[in-house]
Amino acid sequence: MQSRVVDKRDGQTFGHSQRVGELCETVARLLGMSEEECNTIRVGGILHDLGKIAVPDSILLKPGKLTPEEYEIIKQHPVEGAQILAEHPEQKDVALIVRHHHERWDGAGYPDGLTGEAIPTGSRIVNACDAFDTITQ
Repeated sequence: MQSRVVDKRDGQTFGHSQRVGELCETVARLLGMSEEECNTIRVGGILHDLGKIAVPDSILLKPGKLTPEEYEIIKQHPVEGAQILAEHPEQKDVALIVRHHHERWDGAGYPDGLTGEAIPTGSRIVNACDAFDTITQ
């Protein structure tokens, strides 16, 4: 449902989120992860952009290049999404995946600048699947 809310504002998001979720589950299965982990990562993939509901339309739907200030606002969407999910204790693992899905192995990501193994495995999977879907659609 949450990804449908974002879809109402950005028509690309729902299809993208569904594809990312499916791909995340496939990757997790190929890695031999448990059924529960596969499901959690699938949900993390579907909800990875949930926090975009807190981004103003003027930024989210802007056709041109974002200003540095606008980009800083966009960079808060993982935190916003994780905070929404954290309101539901049963979603704590999904919230962690969502919060860190823009982290980079070298620490150049956001929101926390995590490096290497400190980035949750589910977040690394979502990051790769998100990028794959974005460049192939």
